Amino acid sequence: MHKRFPTSHRLAMAVALALPFSGLAQDATTELDEVVVSGTRTEVSVQDSLVPAQVINREEIERSQARSLPELLKGRAGINLTNQGGMGKLTTLFLRGAESDHVLVLVDGIRIGSASAGLASFQDLPVDQIDRIEIIRGPRSSLYGSEAIGGVIQIFTRTGGMGFSPRLRVGAGSHGLREASAGFSQHTERGWISADGAYQETDGINACRGSAVTFQGCFADEPDADGYRNVSLSLRGGLELADTLTLEGHFLNADGDNEYDGSIFGGNETETTQRVVGSKLTWTPGDRLKLTAQAGRAADQSDAYFRDAGVRTYVNTFDTRRDTASLQADFTLAEGQLLSAGGDWQRDEVTSTTAFTVDSRDNTGVFVEYQGQFGAHQLQASVRNDDNEQFGNHTTGSVGWGMALGGDFRLNASYGTGFKAPTFNDLYYPFGGNPDLEPEESESLNVGIGQYADAFSWTFNVYETRIDALTGYDSFFNLVQVDEARIRGAEFTFATTLAGWDIATQLSYADPRARADTTAEGASNPNYDNLLPRRAPRTGRIDVDRRFGAFRFGTTVNGASARYDDAANNVRVAGYGTVDLRLEYAISADWSVQARATNVFDRDYETIAWYNQPGREYGISLRYQPASD
Repeated sequence: MHKRFPTSHRLAMAVALALPFSGLAQDATTELDEVVVSGTRTEVSVQDSLVPAQVINREEIERSQARSLPELLKGRAGINLTNQGGMGKLTTLFLRGAESDHVLVLVDGIRIGSASAGLASFQDLPVDQIDRIEIIRGPRSSLYGSEAIGGVIQIFTRTGGMGFSPRLRVGAGSHGLREASAGFSQHTERGWISADGAYQETDGINACRGSAVTFQGCFADEPDADGYRNVSLSLRGGLELADTLTLEGHFLNADGDNEYDGSIFGGNETETTQRVVGSKLTWTPGDRLKLTAQAGRAADQSDAYFRDAGVRTYVNTFDTRRDTASLQADFTLAEGQLLSAGGDWQRDEVTSTTAFTVDSRDNTGVFVEYQGQFGAHQLQASVRNDDNEQFGNHTTGSVGWGMALGGDFRLNASYGTGFKAPTFNDLYYPFGGNPDLEPEESESLNVGIGQYADAFSWTFNVYETRIDALTGYDSFFNLVQVDEARIRGAEFTFATTLAGWDIATQLSYADPRARADTTAEGASNPNYDNLLPRRAPRTGRIDVDRRFGAFRFGTTVNGASARYDDAANNVRVAGYGTVDLRLEYAISADWSVQARATNVFDRDYETIAWYNQPGREYGISLRYQPASD
């Protein structure tokens, strides 16, 4: 059963807890002309979004010199990351303190993620294939259905500008890093196509310092370097079939070979494939109607092996597929009044060496959304029903209000409910699944204020989320749903240009607490009011960049407070801070050299107990990209 929200003075407490950090601020990529589609399933400017939104565009990706998606997302508002030992190793993302499987991840509008484990493989999505990223913080189940409790992250693959535009990059770095990527875009008045390929390989670091003798960490004694290789290809194109009809298609494939510390039971090498293919047809017969049909498939494939003394033994296979289709109609009722309605169909399937009792399921969702502008006021409301063949019907909703104040200020408030359907592992994994599990449920409240001026922008949001029926284990290691969580938090972001310096800082505070009074056996819960594991309550990021003629200099400071690695809060993982430096030199209008040094003070830290993180690293790359792109 849902609990009612606490009184207003409790929300004010969350604001007070965040005020000491209000001197830090937001990502410079959130420009006033940026548009997001993930928050409403329609195009909305960032400053008009009634839920907190952020955009990371291609210019920011290249300027950051990030070599992986987790590195690019690290420290951004609301995001907590954990990593099991460096590049290519399993990386999980917590958004606004919710569980790692409470974030919906889309690639070009297609839902991705493992249907068995419930996680998206952030570590395997190549940053060289990404054009832009949208981050929506807060529940969006009323538009997308399951998983969107903490928010939505949508990744868009590469495109280009008008005309023909080639691109090339080669690079090398510490731990045997070698990289190469190339691609092109061709845009005409009636159509466009973009193609990119990338290769990345590293010798890696020793991922885990655990031990099979003392039963710690990864329970393996393999003090060697654990390498990683990723080969990726993306294609994206579109054709204007008529003045009112547009057809688009996209394809992304990333093959990975990953080494890690493990055993004969779980392996120590994997061969993975992340594949997303989809198409979209858009018909706009007039100013008042837009129809969009989209279909696609996302595949998450993994084959595990165990290598010992030069002998490689096959261990297992987990392959999952998600087929999706959607139809959406957007009706302009009057100026500033938009009504959207649509339906989604989804089929999940699992093929595995592990025999699941049920290996497929269908889900059908229907939704309706209203967006209205009334002078200085803005309204948004949506409701959705999902009919799943495993757990039946589930209804979610959301409502948002915004008001434009004087001096470019905006005030926003939103409330939404969300849910997370149990995975195939939760329901049907042999000797551990529980087919009686129901969806996890949530309700969230967000209040924010911001200012969007020409020279700067800032936002401040406070929120509270309550989650019921969390899936967890009882004392006999049976999956049960008696856990509850209460998450309070605040985020402050700011971006400006001062004396030629681009300054962008963002800081987050989250207090995710276990709130179940009793255990599954009816005893008093010893973990009551403990912090949920692996989430640092305070995280921050500062980006500073400036161009000096042909040179561009930048630095990124990342920090996270201490966290606990277990529900009992007995295993403490220390906080940390790192400093990265980057330098870029424009050889000509089209050619440039980039150099970077990450973790320059060689900070020794972990995000998961016993799993190492890289020390000081260096990298250099040569880039070709026409100035007009």
